[in-house]
Parts: sequence; C-alpha cells; structure tokens
Amino acid sequence: MLDLCTSLLILAFASASLADVGDFTPCLQFFYRSWPPKGLAGTPICQRYSNIYHFATLYSRHHRSPWFSAYLYTVPTGKRPKASWKYEPQLAYPAADGNMMPFFPGQVDHTVLESQAVELDYINSTYSRGHLNPSLHHQTYQSRSSTFTLTNVVPQKKWSNDGPWENLEQTVNETLAAYCLGKAYIVTGIIPYQKEERWIKNRVGVPEYLWSAYCCPSFNHSIPERLKDAFPTFAAIGRNDPNSTEEIVPIDKTVKKQFMGYDVRQMSLNSLEMYLKDRFNTVISVFKDQCT
Repeated sequence: MLDLCTSLLILAFASASLADVGDFTPCLQFFYRSWPPKGLAGTPICQRYSNIYHFATLYSRHHRSPWFSAYLYTVPTGKRPKASWKYEPQLAYPAADGNMMPFFPGQVDHTVLESQAVELDYINSTYSRGHLNPSLHHQTYQSRSSTFTLTNVVPQKKWSNDGPWENLEQTVNETLAAYCLGKAYIVTGIIPYQKEERWIKNRVGVPEYLWSAYCCPSFNHSIPERLKDAFPTFAAIGRNDPNSTEEIVPIDKTVKKQFMGYDVRQMSLNSLEMYLKDRFNTVISVFKDQCT
C-alpha cells in the first residue's frame, strides 16, 4: 500500500510539473476573465520562478521565441534587476522541474540548445534581447527578475528597444499607475515577416513588428482629454525593421537619425486585431469580449 501511495504522489507531482508547459490552466490569472488570446497556435508556458507563477507565454518552438507574453501590471518599485538570463527546462525535458533555470558557464546542454534560444544566439548578433513582458511593469524584485528568461524575449533592434518601444513601455507604465483603479491585463506579442522569414544565426526567428495591448476594466473616469481613448483598452504596434513598408506603421522623418524607422503607432484594440488578422490570415482576439 505504501508503494502505491508513493507512486501516486510521484505521478501527481509529475503531472503538476508537466502542466507548466503545454497548458495555461495553472496561470489563467494573468488573462482577463481567465481567457487566453485566441487564434495563435503554439506551446503555452506558465512561467514559474522560485516556485511562483509570474506570467504566461505562448511559445513558438519553430522560431525559438514567443508569440506573446501575458501578465498583470503592477506599479514598479526599486531598481531594474541585473540581467541574469534563464531558460525553460521543460521545453527540453518534459519531466523537468517547472521552474525556469539560469544559464551556467560552459557548454549548453544539446537538448536545451535544440529546444530554445540560448545566450550565444544573441552574442555578436545585430539584435538585442527584447522583453515582451518588461521588467519595468512589475513591483517586486522577484517578479522583475522572472522576466529575464529567453522564452520571454525576441530579437529586437537596439534603436527600437532603447527608443520608441521603451518610450511606449514608459507611457503605459505612467498611464496605468495614474488612472487604472483595478487589475490591468497586458499582452505583448510579435508579428513575423509575411514572406521571407528572418533569423539570427539560422536559429531564432526575427519579428518584423512588436505589438502590445492592455485591458483595464476599472479606471478613473476623470482622465485628461488626451487619454480618453486609452481606457478601458489601448494598443500599439512598433516597427522592428527600418526598411519595412509603411502600411502598418508610418515613419516619422523628424526624429533623431538612430531612431528613424523604429516608430510606434498607437491605435485602438479593434485596429490592432485587424492588422493581426491581415498578417496571420486568421481571426485573433486578444481579450474576451474586447475587455467590456
């Protein structure tokens, strides 16, 4: 009987661990009304760090990068943590512990290397590690640290990451901190190239655009006129290639030279979903009932 109980406990532990990859059930709290975005196919990851779920990611094994990350915004405090990059062991070994793990010095395990991006993919490339779920949008040091996993980043040009896209993240932070009265749900994702895909080191897919949207159902109605379209939803698309056409995001010719071509266009949630539908050729819904 003891052996049977022990076996059942081991099975239960393995099942709980497996749920961190391939199933959003353990981390539905990061989605508005527990409803993950619909329309994209990928591998769900409940991002667990120090035995706590911090956010959720839909991961593309083919691109070795995320389609989107979803999280709850909290007003940030303290300094940005030092980057300590991590990986998701369950993408390589399904029975592994569900906690993200730090990269250690030395050669990376071959199975891990095949299953996801590693630090060497970004070293000496022309791309930075662009967070989808940014450290800036979290309050605790632990939550901020959890965002430094390569399953939450995509190849992003430096002048996008350190320019207009960073400005967008700051704008969202200031707006939600000042006027959102309840929970704010954020989903940030990517749009791949439509025809000829781009890669770094023939391993990690490069997005042509990044997009982000938030849902804040409860907000201060005494908001300034300039923010009247920022609640309850807000969306934006940012360029990751200065040579892309301007149908989705026009180029501002008046900005500093290094930032030219990395513009971010703010828009309604309806407009964002229209562009996603056109590019992915399927209906994509970011929030249940569009956060109504």
